Amino acid sequence: MKDLIHNQIVKNKKKLDSWFEEKAKGLNFPIYASVDIRDCGIKLASVDANIFPAGFNNICDVDQETTKDLFKNYLLKNYGSHNLKILLLTEEHTSNRYYWENVKTLVDLISASGSEVRVAVPKVFSGKTSITTPKGAVVDVYSALREGDGVKTFDGFIPDLIISNNDFSNSYEEWYKGLKTPINPAYDLGWFKRKKSDHFKFYNQLAEEISSVLDINPWTFTVKTELAEVNFDDDSSVLQLAEKTQKFIDGLESDYKKNKSGCGEPVVFIKNNRGTYGMGIISVRSSEELKNLSSKERKKMGYSKGGSSVYEVILQEGIPTQLKSGTATAEPVIYLVGNKLAGGFMRTHKDKGPVENLNSPGAVFERLCMSDLMVDMQGSLQENVYGLVAKLNVLAIGLESRYAVPF
Repeated sequence: MKDLIHNQIVKNKKKLDSWFEEKAKGLNFPIYASVDIRDCGIKLASVDANIFPAGFNNICDVDQETTKDLFKNYLLKNYGSHNLKILLLTEEHTSNRYYWENVKTLVDLISASGSEVRVAVPKVFSGKTSITTPKGAVVDVYSALREGDGVKTFDGFIPDLIISNNDFSNSYEEWYKGLKTPINPAYDLGWFKRKKSDHFKFYNQLAEEISSVLDINPWTFTVKTELAEVNFDDDSSVLQLAEKTQKFIDGLESDYKKNKSGCGEPVVFIKNNRGTYGMGIISVRSSEELKNLSSKERKKMGYSKGGSSVYEVILQEGIPTQLKSGTATAEPVIYLVGNKLAGGFMRTHKDKGPVENLNSPGAVFERLCMSDLMVDMQGSLQENVYGLVAKLNVLAIGLESRYAVPF
């Protein structure tokens, strides 16, 4: 299937470029995003799109070099200058040292545009905290202190722009209230408000459209997703969710027969509609598995990052990955700056199966460079196909952004 899609992309390049250009008109794209993709051979689609991505340190070295220019061009286009004072707002967790490798890489990539960058968190403290990354780099972290309608750090740094790598699972409402300094991605795209159900509604619509341009079965690119309400503390509510899940599974089985799927037995992922960091996710193959959840499993599903309660979930088609790196299970992850392909890697895990979460301790990141497309589009099959899916996702994010406060 990838061969067919790749050939259709190459054959219809001008038509595709025009389609993406037309769809992008009037949309605001956040400064960055990342997309997780699953490929079971006959079907490949996005299963997650992150607007506040970590992992920039894992994209290949060549992609990191080209990404510097993408940041520079994005700042120039959206803010009229690439020489800005920029505050990189990060997550508060200082215990995950690998997260700070991502932060250090972002500082380097953005600084290369000519901007001056400070790292800060939306938390009050004096002075600065210095964090040493696993590779030995030091990241100085300041408090993003509110002063009037702006922000100021302890050393007197006043930014022209805030770039957030904090996903706002916690709304930080008091910190944000009255802020006039532009923030990108938009505050309203934070997980306190954003919904996965919205994203995948837009994504699937776009996947249907692009399929007609490429003359490909739309089932290939779409990922069946349905919104559901639930209270995991209420037995009757869980039972209703189980019944809805069984209907969803029955629908998947029908789809698989119709499309002669080789993706194996249908599996459903139940995800917190506003979740992140892999929290609030379970997979089931029947309603009975959901009915038999232990009290510990229910409690885990009922709360998300920051301790907020979960009352909305999505039922999502589980797409197993057929990709392997040696004996390790693998999946592509693609990064974008604005609506431009920036970089990627293949996430691999030797201890995980084809439907399990590979974004867990023990993951190894291998080469998948989007910059290869600029050298040899014809010879870059994986980059071409996965890049297409990633660009569909960022268009969907652009549609989500229509309802957010402008950057």
